[in-house]
Amino acid sequence: MTRHTRFNQIGSALAMALCAASAPAWAQDVTLITNVNIFDGVNEALIENANVVITDNLITSISTEPQAVAGGTVIDGGGRTLMPGLIDVHWHTSYAYAPQSALATGDILEVAIRGAMGSEKTLLRGFTTVRDVGGNPFATKKMIDAGEIPGPRILPSGPPIAQTSGHFDFRPAQAVPTNATDNLDYWNRNALLLVADGIPEVTKRTREVLRMGASQIKIAGGGGVSSVYDPLDVQEYTFDEMRTFVEVADTWNTYVAAHIFTDKAVQTAIRAGIKTIEHGFLMNDETLQMMKDNDVWLSIQPLLNDEDALKFNDPVSTAKWIAVTDGTDKIYTKAKEMGVKIAFGTDMLFDPATAEKQGKLLAKLTKWFTPYETLKMATSDNAELLKLSGPRHPYQEGSLGVIEEGAYADLILVDGNPLEDIGLIVDPHTNFDLIMKDGVVFKNELDQ
Repeated sequence: MTRHTRFNQIGSALAMALCAASAPAWAQDVTLITNVNIFDGVNEALIENANVVITDNLITSISTEPQAVAGGTVIDGGGRTLMPGLIDVHWHTSYAYAPQSALATGDILEVAIRGAMGSEKTLLRGFTTVRDVGGNPFATKKMIDAGEIPGPRILPSGPPIAQTSGHFDFRPAQAVPTNATDNLDYWNRNALLLVADGIPEVTKRTREVLRMGASQIKIAGGGGVSSVYDPLDVQEYTFDEMRTFVEVADTWNTYVAAHIFTDKAVQTAIRAGIKTIEHGFLMNDETLQMMKDNDVWLSIQPLLNDEDALKFNDPVSTAKWIAVTDGTDKIYTKAKEMGVKIAFGTDMLFDPATAEKQGKLLAKLTKWFTPYETLKMATSDNAELLKLSGPRHPYQEGSLGVIEEGAYADLILVDGNPLEDIGLIVDPHTNFDLIMKDGVVFKNELDQ
């Protein structure tokens, strides 16, 4: 389907919405999807020969008995598999489609435009919801939610917060020492990331990010691969500073996610009350058990030093990448064995071509999980993690990650059964025949 055709469909949807505005208050849009086998996001057994009724943006009926809708739209699924839209809980709207040169020579407008344009591509890969764990996606989210541009639902963390010399401190080498009267650098001023040191500044910056509209807070609690000034083994932020992030988030009834790899830093974060560990590739069994005992999520990515490895210009980051990915197999194996809550995310950075491999990365989970476990993780399990945002969760009218009555109509119609052939999700452009989000069809390649 061409871009022109897709935007014609979006334009038609907007025109229908305008017509609906003048219709009686009781008028509703009804869609019936017939003849499908349903993976509901929870159970391994498919609901065979089923029919689904969608009223406006919610699923209102699921039945194996014949259904009819008066004056509604009927879509014949032709025996395909209907599944919930996919969820990526470690996504970067602002970073995924912006090359590193944009951060060196571009501005916030370029980064935002690239992120907005890329959001349609994310949606058309079947990812109908993302938890954005770093960047400035607020305008993109606003326009997506208003139906002005196509894209996934976004639960934004806003600018990720780091200490001086931390993972998100991308200021030039000459930026320190600083003076109290120094202005914020360009990317801090434009909330692409933030640096905060000490309890008073941590308190202020966290409140500022919540004021921007964050669903949850993201911090760097340990060293990183792509950052210049911090080795992997360091803990970033003291216990008191980490605890301050958590206390401020608690006042807004939400939580803190932390980028961390190593044991000491993770254990400090858990004691401070942080609820999701982002990455965590270098942890031992004691730390994994501590996560399980404290109901902390492992938000990890199936990153391997293979043909899809991230590339870095400096040898230090390359060495750190190898060290981190050497731990991938062990952590997935042990975390699954020990019963730690595991979520799926991708962490695509600075390369549109890499972002296109979002589905391929999900399929790599079958090194450790069955296709059913893999798809459950990327649907209902990830939706459970998103509930940690409590009242800050921006999408509470319906359920996410499931096909059930009262759930959002975020749906994918797959030409085949991904529970038998997980490879179908690697090429969504070929194998996803219909993609719906919030009851609106954004892709339809079925014979009508």
